Amino acid sequence: MFWQVTLDLLKGFGTTLELFASTLVFALPLGLIISFGSMSKFKPLKWLVKTFVWIIRGTPLMLQMIVIYYGPGLAGAWAQSIENPNSLITWIASWSVFDRFVAVLIAFVINYSCYFSEIYRGGIEGIPVGQYEAGQVLGMTKTQIFFKIVLLQVIKRIIPPMSNEIITLVKDTSLARIIAVYEIIWAGQTYIKMEGQIWPLFYTGVFYLAFCGILTLLFGAIEKKLNYYRG
Repeated sequence: MFWQVTLDLLKGFGTTLELFASTLVFALPLGLIISFGSMSKFKPLKWLVKTFVWIIRGTPLMLQMIVIYYGPGLAGAWAQSIENPNSLITWIASWSVFDRFVAVLIAFVINYSCYFSEIYRGGIEGIPVGQYEAGQVLGMTKTQIFFKIVLLQVIKRIIPPMSNEIITLVKDTSLARIIAVYEIIWAGQTYIKMEGQIWPLFYTGVFYLAFCGILTLLFGAIEKKLNYYRG
């Protein structure tokens, strides 16, 4: 039974890893874009982005998943209830009923990109003005200054807080079961309902601990690698 449980948990853990990796692929660059918006000198854009980030960071990820998954269908039902089947809302709802995994991924990407954006913003704004001035004296453009001088220092500064968020992401993937996405916690809970066995649920903790341990070692190695660079 132990091996059967392990195989079932590995299957659920595969979904967990897929959600984790996909979220990072999309949220890391999107977070950088959002951080530029929050630092924009164009006031309307700046406050729009800051308000969006405030809303996302201030509401539960679970609520965001529910809204993204059920929202389009509810919007379509509402449009039909007011006898306007040709309305824009109905049309949008007709193609916006997401697959469960896609809905979860969208919610995770939006949520974590906002958290990452604040980490990026803190790292960029923490760079001394003298670094920019030095680049200008050397005749570098703003783009060259950012990528050749600022970015390396930003990466060094944001590794610790970014690693915390990424490790939190590993554990947050368990929320996917709220809209019936089969992940490792769901797999463990199945044995409580079908077999009356609770130990498979606790066994899932081994997978999380192992994965978080690997990430901790990885980020520790990255920090050590970047120790030569002291901005």
